[in-house]
Amino acid sequence: MNVFKIVLIATIACCSGLLGACIKEPALPKKPAVSISGAGATFPAPLYAKWIENYSTIAPDLKISYVAVGSGEGVRRFTAGEVDFGASDAAMSDAEIKMVDRGVKLIPATAGVIVLAYNLPGLKGDLKLSRSVYLDIFMGKIKRWNDERIQQLNPGLNLPPWEIIPVVRHDSSGTTFAFTNHLAAVGASNGSYNLKATKLMAWPSNSMVANGNEGVAGRIRITHGSIGYVEYGFA
Repeated sequence: MNVFKIVLIATIACCSGLLGACIKEPALPKKPAVSISGAGATFPAPLYAKWIENYSTIAPDLKISYVAVGSGEGVRRFTAGEVDFGASDAAMSDAEIKMVDRGVKLIPATAGVIVLAYNLPGLKGDLKLSRSVYLDIFMGKIKRWNDERIQQLNPGLNLPPWEIIPVVRHDSSGTTFAFTNHLAAVGASNGSYNLKATKLMAWPSNSMVANGNEGVAGRIRITHGSIGYVEYGFA
């Protein structure tokens, strides 16, 4: 019986001490953290992640999040007020800006390089493609890797007779906008195609589609005979 009394008294004393401390020294309310959310382009996403990580060490009360969902979706979420900032490789048009009542500031954040990545195992050398050739590849005109025009550019390579599988973006993409802007310039220079820069391209039917730069890079990595356009860091 005495053992139980000692335990009970000790417990009550502990609780009393806690209550007394609360009454004498009331705790100050914790300052709420500020949260900023963003969404958009996958192209600069690795850089944004590093920036956010580094900045959080000097401003721990500022919580910044960024979701890489593609430029088109980033603009849509920003316009709808679902995020505080959007990222797009293609600047918002005047018409899009007018849709945002709270106002828009366009800020150049960074620059990068779009490259062509391919998967041709056992090639034993670097593949060379002219602008007109890779334009015809993505337009579906050149369909096999041992095509005469590709072989002429790579006389020392034993190119396989495989079908060429272009890997392209399925989502509304600033990377697509930049790449199609380049293809449009190439097509205009030789008069072969009348193309326009766009975030959502109607690619030939033999193309394989993926979301985001990471999706395109992942598809290329596991698909023999494929070629696609990605930001250099993802390649």
